Amino acid sequence: MPTDVLLGVLSLVAHAAIAMTAALAAGRRSMDWVGVALLGCVTALGGGSARDVLLGHYPLSWVANPWLLALTAGAALATIALARVVHHLRVVFLILDAIGLVVFTITGCQVALQMNQPLPIVIVAGLITGCVGGVIRDMLCNDIPLLFRAELYASVSVVTGAVYVGALHAGLGVHAAPLVAFVLGLTFRLLAIRYKWEMPKFVYTRDLH
Repeated sequence: MPTDVLLGVLSLVAHAAIAMTAALAAGRRSMDWVGVALLGCVTALGGGSARDVLLGHYPLSWVANPWLLALTAGAALATIALARVVHHLRVVFLILDAIGLVVFTITGCQVALQMNQPLPIVIVAGLITGCVGGVIRDMLCNDIPLLFRAELYASVSVVTGAVYVGALHAGLGVHAAPLVAFVLGLTFRLLAIRYKWEMPKFVYTRDLH
């Protein structure tokens, strides 16, 4: 299977899986069905939308492909019926979330490269695509974003983007470079989950008054 087709399939799976995890977050806060569908869409599509708005890349992905709204909203609503068994699939969802992070990061980098953006912007575009949807979800759920309080996440996105761009510059080509970045990025994220690797934390408890 060609690399671009493989990444496209994984991207669709990741969209659905991330929408489902967002639906579970909505359920923990007793949101109605509209809230469940909306949170699923925003989480799965928010990173790409934020990237496109910041880079002036139009139309947005879900505007050009409205079926993405149906996919993400449908996956979120399906979670309502599957909620009783979803908790048994925690490991599966962690893997799918990791795949989503890596694939979305590569996609974001590709969009920025197509627009001839400089290297720092390419890496940031990948970071935004991979991470911002989850930040929006956590903010809407009144949580401190997972990005800032758990295992390595943003770091995985940055490393994935850097590996992808580096592989392109090393001459691996448009098919091999995404595959190398995907394998290394996914491995990095799964190892971070397994061994609970974290960035150093800043803890300050003294009152200024």
